[in-house]
Amino acid sequence: MTRTPLTSSPAQARGYLIVLIATVLWSTTPILIRSLIESQMPPLLIAFWRDALIATILIALLSATRPDLLRMPRDHLPFFVLYGLVLMAFNGVYTISVALNGASVSTVLVYSSPAFTALISRWLWRESLGVFKVAAIVLSLAGCVFVSGAHDPATWHLNLLGIAIGLGAGVLFAAYIAFGKASSLRGVNPWSAMTYSFAFASLFFSLPLLMPLADWTPALRGVGSARDLWWLGRDVAGWGMLLLLAWGPSLGGFGLYTVSLGYLPASVASLIASLEPALTAGLAFLFLGERLTLEQLVGSAMILAGIMLLRADALYRPRQPVAI
Repeated sequence: MTRTPLTSSPAQARGYLIVLIATVLWSTTPILIRSLIESQMPPLLIAFWRDALIATILIALLSATRPDLLRMPRDHLPFFVLYGLVLMAFNGVYTISVALNGASVSTVLVYSSPAFTALISRWLWRESLGVFKVAAIVLSLAGCVFVSGAHDPATWHLNLLGIAIGLGAGVLFAAYIAFGKASSLRGVNPWSAMTYSFAFASLFFSLPLLMPLADWTPALRGVGSARDLWWLGRDVAGWGMLLLLAWGPSLGGFGLYTVSLGYLPASVASLIASLEPALTAGLAFLFLGERLTLEQLVGSAMILAGIMLLRADALYRPRQPVAI
């Protein structure tokens, strides 16, 4: 069977553009979150308010412009309850991973998700795992290691709990992507899907916020609890930062990423999103004065090479025999 170049369809090209814009928006997230963490705001509260504000904004916007998108068939509700639970778990686990592991290692661990996504997509939707896609997975993960600085062995001096939570964030991110693809296959409008998933995620946050996490292990002390819910008080700047986080990289990033799943395979969209660490490093250089090291430049090039392999895989598919 020979591989024949095919012309990329307009829909596919649109999908690449949408997921790239989503990734650029996502890459600003660490800069905004860092400002909140520097003010000593507990990580779980950042995650909760991020989800709650997104849900509130979406409900208000859709109520004013497209109230029909807020009407969901009853048979879809169990699906979105699980969707919201997965989203809550991912956001909560990822923020705790950052607190336990630091930004570098937690970024690498969560970006193990493309491998998990490819496997889930293969299992659920029989998406192909060709040589190009496997090579792109390897390049993307290796690039994340260099961009985040996790190639330094000293970075990996972590406890078992931190490693487990970090890998759990990667698995949960892959599960979130799978739910997004399943929602698209059900024909649910992406903005309806976002509204319901973030609304249920906000409700489910009552579980970890009410749990005595600090009693389980001292490592989880300070992650936040229900009694800290109004931690910001009258801090107008803090609330403004949370709104900016919800409106920009969160609402825009998650929304456009969900839209892209209607044009691209979930494993492809996930791998393109792995460009985020490289973009974050570039933004940190521009806005925070952090210099890009040689390792970060090498890692960025590896991630870009992985995306180029994906593009080549899309343009050169095995020609299918024509039925006569």
